Amino acid sequence: MHLYLHIPFCHQACHYCDFHFSTNVALKSDLVHAICQEIALQKDYLGSKNLKTIYFGGGTPSLLSADELEKILDTIHQNFSVENEAEITLEANPEDLTPSYLTTIKSLGINRLSIGIQSFREENLRFLNRNHSSAQALTCISHAQDIGIDNISIDLIYGIPGNDLNDLALDIHKAVDTQVNHISAYSLTIEPKTVFGQQKKKGVFKELPESMQSQKFSFTRKLLAEKGFEAYETSNFAKNEHYSKHNTSYWNQESYLGIGPSAHSFNQNLRQWNVAKNGVYTKAINEQSIPAEIEILTEANKINEYIMTRLRTKWGIECSKIEQAFSQLKVQAPEDLFKIWQNNDWAHVSNGHLILTETGALMADKLAADLFIV
Repeated sequence: MHLYLHIPFCHQACHYCDFHFSTNVALKSDLVHAICQEIALQKDYLGSKNLKTIYFGGGTPSLLSADELEKILDTIHQNFSVENEAEITLEANPEDLTPSYLTTIKSLGINRLSIGIQSFREENLRFLNRNHSSAQALTCISHAQDIGIDNISIDLIYGIPGNDLNDLALDIHKAVDTQVNHISAYSLTIEPKTVFGQQKKKGVFKELPESMQSQKFSFTRKLLAEKGFEAYETSNFAKNEHYSKHNTSYWNQESYLGIGPSAHSFNQNLRQWNVAKNGVYTKAINEQSIPAEIEILTEANKINEYIMTRLRTKWGIECSKIEQAFSQLKVQAPEDLFKIWQNNDWAHVSNGHLILTETGALMADKLAADLFIV
């Protein structure tokens, strides 16, 4: 099984981010205590206690002190059996990754970093309201590699207004030159409750036309492929098969437990998600209660989830699995739809799997929705 821990604190609010977080770290120690309590309360959620991956997400997990991180990891080890080769990832911001911090977290068992760099251009970092410089980004990667953490992913954002393909190429080249083995590249999207969302509402901020976003998507895939990075999911690129084991488990519909405010859990039959309010979460956990909503998954829910996640990957969807599910649910088989996709060069069939082409990947969410059972 897999374990996700949501650490809902940040130094400051990035202008594009709509994840659950708080910039008020005064209650951080209380929340860490609650997270440790929830780990103990939820230890039997999935039946198996054998952990293949642990993922600290956020928010900004690198805001945790070494002592706080150690406390959480100790609690995990007390309640679960962590595999010797388990992937243990910490999402981090460059400004937090000092040599001393890196040395300590490595000694605690962190063996993979996911670093929120977003861009190596100073003007882009200011525009996004990031708290680090390009120099800090490059330095922290070098420090991590020097102490022996060589499983590193970095995030990049493309589609930033004012940037052309040359600017994007410079970001990609700098990322590749760091010798990291994984890059996640995301199109800048404008969410309503963000600073950019408010600016868009006022007419101050304008998103790039879809055609330009598509151009940058294709450019990113092509350039990264030339540099040896395989697009194994729509937004994720790995060198020499250094896939994110944790995220791949989501796309493979494996069971996982989510701990912390707003964290989601999935055990094949149920999906649950914790309340996205730090105070409410902490109070409930202190009262030995899990503040979560629960959804019982229907067979249609399950196959739709499979379609949505797998269609975005290089492995695609298994045609026989889809046909069997549609038959059991007495829904018209999708062969005609598959033919349309292939005729339009949106997908191809390989070893019984329907896999999106680059053109299809541009519209993965729409194609998935067209296939959903409703």
